[in-house]
Amino acid sequence: MTTYFNYPSVQLQSELASIAQRIVAPGKGILAADESVSTMGKRLVDIGVENSEENRRKYRELLFTTDPTIGEYISGVILFHETLYQKTSDGVPFTKLLKDRNILIGIKVDKGTVPLFCSENEVTTQGLDDLDQRCTEYKKEGCDFAKWRCVLKIGKNTPSYQAILENANVLARYASICQAHGIVPIVEPEVIPDGDHDIERAQKVTEAVVAATYKALHDHHVFLEGTLLKPNMVTPGMQCKKRATPLEIATATILAFTRTVPPAVAGITFLSGGQSEEEASINLDAINKSKGRKPWPMTFSYGRALQASVLRAWAGKPENVGSAQEELLKRAKANSQAALGTYQAGSIKGQAGDQNLFVKNHVY
Repeated sequence: MTTYFNYPSVQLQSELASIAQRIVAPGKGILAADESVSTMGKRLVDIGVENSEENRRKYRELLFTTDPTIGEYISGVILFHETLYQKTSDGVPFTKLLKDRNILIGIKVDKGTVPLFCSENEVTTQGLDDLDQRCTEYKKEGCDFAKWRCVLKIGKNTPSYQAILENANVLARYASICQAHGIVPIVEPEVIPDGDHDIERAQKVTEAVVAATYKALHDHHVFLEGTLLKPNMVTPGMQCKKRATPLEIATATILAFTRTVPPAVAGITFLSGGQSEEEASINLDAINKSKGRKPWPMTFSYGRALQASVLRAWAGKPENVGSAQEELLKRAKANSQAALGTYQAGSIKGQAGDQNLFVKNHVY
């Protein structure tokens, strides 16, 4: 087996590393606003709003026209394909709004999951076939980073070696294609919280999945300094009777990643994984308060845990836009503090702060 290969050019390395470092700047994180049409529809139906393109546009306009101080807490926003080309009611492109707030533009590029043949209800993620062409387009439209989600499930016999290996290689191929176009890939091997497994099992599975992912990234010559990891925190399964404290979650999470994530990786941007808004802030804060060895910035890339209170406050009514934007600012500030390890539990209240956001077999 030959060991010959070329690293990306110095210019490309510099571009990718610079973007990644901006995303994980101290006290900043990502707003994941990349819900698909069907997923966004479920959120709208929950507040009594029709799932139409115009209503989806209005809601995203609400998010992106929040006071420019949002840029003090949010470094990047992940968009869905539809949203990338939408504008405000005044005709201002969403991409311009975000850039004016010093926020980087990301894009969800996977096309959802499909079953793995002969597996125990396991899946892989599709979308590689035309990814090179789409990345060319997205870079021209101003996208600096991308996201691709793979899903692994904990069960008696899962995740299988087949699922771990397949999803690791899919993530690696995605990452290499993105980097070839100057787009920083967010690598998301999510071990979902469905199940009754304890925190020890969750930690062991997370370690196995993440280790395989970085082996694949290495095999595909991905430039690690120009990547971000978007993993689950290590928590017990949602149906596990023995719950874990924030300190226990922080300890297991840090141990899992110090064993598997190379120090060269630019940063870790956690997904919220069905935690309530307040839980997601408290657990991120506990991770950053921990004395454990952490060679990377550890911040947030939250969707539901940044938007639950926003949606409830808005309820589809124009007169509620201001109060909904206040909810976004408050929660973004809470998570900014958590990323610095300075959040005080309960200090920031939200209209849905303690609402259980877990969705079984969640898709985006």
